[in-house]
Amino acid sequence: MNQNSKVLSLKYRPKNFNDLIGQDIVAQTISNSIKFNKVPNAYLFTGIRGIGKTTIARIVAKSLNCKNGFDDNLCSKKICENCEDIVNSNHIDVFELDAASRSSVENTKELIEFSRYPPTSSKYKIYILDECHMLSKQAWNSLLKTLEEPPEYLKFIFATTEIKKVPITIVSRCQRFDLARVKSAELFTYIKKIKEKENGKISDDALKLIVKISEGSVRDALSLLDRAILSTDKGSELGLKKAQEIFGHFDRSQLINLFKLIFSGDEEAVLKSYRSIYDQGVEPKVFMNDFLEVLYYFKNIDSLKVDGTNFSLNDEEFNAIKEITKNIDSDTLILFWQFTIKTLGELDLVTNQNFSIEMFLIRLVYLKGISNFSDDESRSENHQRKDIDLNGKKTSDNEGPDIQNKTIGQIKNVIQEKQLIQKSSENKNKFEDTEINSFNDLLEICVNKKEVKLRYELEHNVNLVNFENKRMEISINENLDKEFIKNLTSKLYEWTLSRWLITISKSEGLPSIKQKKNNIKNELLETAKKDSIYQNVMETFSDAELIDIKDDAEDNG
Repeated sequence: MNQNSKVLSLKYRPKNFNDLIGQDIVAQTISNSIKFNKVPNAYLFTGIRGIGKTTIARIVAKSLNCKNGFDDNLCSKKICENCEDIVNSNHIDVFELDAASRSSVENTKELIEFSRYPPTSSKYKIYILDECHMLSKQAWNSLLKTLEEPPEYLKFIFATTEIKKVPITIVSRCQRFDLARVKSAELFTYIKKIKEKENGKISDDALKLIVKISEGSVRDALSLLDRAILSTDKGSELGLKKAQEIFGHFDRSQLINLFKLIFSGDEEAVLKSYRSIYDQGVEPKVFMNDFLEVLYYFKNIDSLKVDGTNFSLNDEEFNAIKEITKNIDSDTLILFWQFTIKTLGELDLVTNQNFSIEMFLIRLVYLKGISNFSDDESRSENHQRKDIDLNGKKTSDNEGPDIQNKTIGQIKNVIQEKQLIQKSSENKNKFEDTEINSFNDLLEICVNKKEVKLRYELEHNVNLVNFENKRMEISINENLDKEFIKNLTSKLYEWTLSRWLITISKSEGLPSIKQKKNNIKNELLETAKKDSIYQNVMETFSDAELIDIKDDAEDNG
């Protein structure tokens, strides 16, 4: 194949350790091991796609079998026969295997059997197993002994993107190298040089977009660069907007403006803005991931610098976010983050992801609108959430929320509270004089308001620890309804127009009303059993049993 006809990822594939980018430590370590003749039985390279795992494996194979001897510039002047064959994947002693198609134990046994024969034309016989995590457990087990004590001429090189799927017994027998994502600045410089070599007319902003999309993957960056060069018209430069159209990404300023509309509570404008983004061909998951990224900047903008955001924000975007966040509290942004993560995880469950995102944005608008209570109300609500969660369990100040279970509940709670505030305002004259100064007062008002379920929970499943100044400390049992705390808090606010703090205590507290009644009943039963009438009855009816007793006060009550 003509060199010029190759795609960029192949044309500019590193030929030696000096050509590698972003893997200096790995290259240095391997070079030293070869120079000092301390080559391990097996190498294991792991990392994301497109950062050079297979490329490094080939360079190692060339370094071990090069006829000109090893140096950092490996056959830089005149390539030897062995190196050329390895590059072209047709060397008789270097085998590149796809583990996915050779995952069975039978395939591994064939490999082991063939490895018993020494190399034909080079120093080492080398097996390169790409995506080695695809091997079965039995295949790995059959390889263990050979891997630990191979013949001197035999070397293994494994490459994988999923290191956790490789058995630890294998990892421990290899020299492992975790390849890092290539830094944005380094990758930008690299593809810019290649762009100039290929005479491509692409703006720096478009190159930065390529770097961002590639996420540290050199192969991805080169593939995108190849696409960008082919998409440019003669005599014109590929700018950012055109690049965004080509790669299915949108201008981040649109997303920042979308946030501004959300914070302003303009539902119609929010949907219009999102639909314009969607019409540009942006995939829902791409949108959600970019939404999360910008949300991160909104939350942490004070700790960021314009020149340290890895090409993610320019000066204009940075200043726009800075200005918007002046009126946004951190609690709202954190709640947004939780809700976004949850929605992103649910996208695969819905048929129309676009509709799901629109509903997600509407809920954010509503959430922001109902989050703007007075500062006192917000602080009280936050304080209350630190003491109890929505399921009635005590939490610590340092305990983070369970995203999957509580985000929706938090939003419901805020909505409910707003409704209660409105309701209380409409009925202020009706409830404003209500006072609850004791636990008995609380039970009495439950009777008056016909709150049967609430009274039942208070009498049967609640033990009072302390009651004072609109604070109630209780202990509970496993039978308590999970909505009890939320319902009680809401009713107390409705009845008294004041916020109550309810905490769950580890102390046992006083016996519940039900326990007290049972204790009194048991005392009456024991007293009755000592009475002569009971004893006479038992003499006459030996199989009789006293199961209940009532006093006159209870009957009359």
